[in-house]
Amino acid sequence: MKVLVINAGSSSLKYQLYDMRDESVLASGRVERIGMDSSIVTHEPVDKPEVRNVSEILDHVTAVKRVIDMLTNPEFGAISHLNEIEAVGHRVVHGGEAFSSSVLVTQEVKLEIRRLFDLAPLHNPAHMMGISAVETNLPDVPQAVVFDTAFHQTMPNTSYLYPIPTVLYRRHKIRRYGFHGTSHSYVSAQAANYLQKPLESIKMITCHIGNGASCAAILDGKSFDTSMGMTPLEGLMMGTRSGDIDPAIVPFVMNKEELTLNEVNSMLNKHSGMLAISGISSDMREVTEAMVDGDKNAKLAFDMYAYRVKKYIGAYAAAMNGVDTIVFTAGVGENSVALRKAICEGISFLGIELDDARNEQRRKDCREITKEGSRVKVLVVPTNEELLIARDTYNLVKQSRTS
Repeated sequence: MKVLVINAGSSSLKYQLYDMRDESVLASGRVERIGMDSSIVTHEPVDKPEVRNVSEILDHVTAVKRVIDMLTNPEFGAISHLNEIEAVGHRVVHGGEAFSSSVLVTQEVKLEIRRLFDLAPLHNPAHMMGISAVETNLPDVPQAVVFDTAFHQTMPNTSYLYPIPTVLYRRHKIRRYGFHGTSHSYVSAQAANYLQKPLESIKMITCHIGNGASCAAILDGKSFDTSMGMTPLEGLMMGTRSGDIDPAIVPFVMNKEELTLNEVNSMLNKHSGMLAISGISSDMREVTEAMVDGDKNAKLAFDMYAYRVKKYIGAYAAAMNGVDTIVFTAGVGENSVALRKAICEGISFLGIELDDARNEQRRKDCREITKEGSRVKVLVVPTNEELLIARDTYNLVKQSRTS
């Protein structure tokens, strides 16, 4: 079975085509600037040169049509006919309390995703456009949705409830949902496989550290707690997001600076975090380079970033009454030697003995960066959310055909 994985944004669309016989990627690409007359399609077939095309793409229906045209092109395509696409899997950010696992797309599922627009106004509407665009272009192909929040639906109420009037939870479902669940789920399973232990037997903390970042405490093979909350703003300091702050700052700043709700929301999501403290960039690579060159603000941003990750790891170790394994993943977690070193050396009391030579290796596979015999093992595990989406889609479609 060949599965097309789509991640639709409001003005962009990313895709990967998998052959599930061996889980190989046949092609990948992206459509950028949807809604403009200068949209860009970048198609990357395996073992063939990259193809780039600029043209007018005014909506997601046209974007999906261009993707199909690229995939079936006789010269640089990956398949000979669109009928080879037997299923399509979508990333959907917010599943609320309705979805604790991936599901096939039905009318009821689409209605529920729409009901959740208020909880993810920047993401869920775009994902629905992607689903609708596939329905138009591939009307007979089954679709599945994989939710970023689903993995965290196992959290106990002590983890997911906020200490605010419970009527707000009952009326508006204000609670911790958590995000990056697809990544936390994938890397925790990969780590257990690497360690050759059942996931259920490992007290694990997974650190998904990219421009957006979150930690998750995994106990008995399930998400026990996670740093992102009702929205992706809570938790760790991130590239442009503030992470945890005193909530009283919001009305205080609104009053002093005469900001609107939209303006303060933009400040916390797009103009805070590492970008605000460093004054240079939201990119860890650029901040680290400036720090090495002696920039004091860059060093402060780096130190604050590492400090907040350490605090969450310590908190989750306490919450689970111990930790056996810590996992670093995503762009920064997989590639920043300096950040991993700063974090691990700052929590050595847990039983972490970092191996500098292992940590400095530049590899793309799952690997341990602690010394032999280290009581707590620290792993670097490359994430692959698209593959997990493809797997879930394949399994759901296969089950539906046999039931």
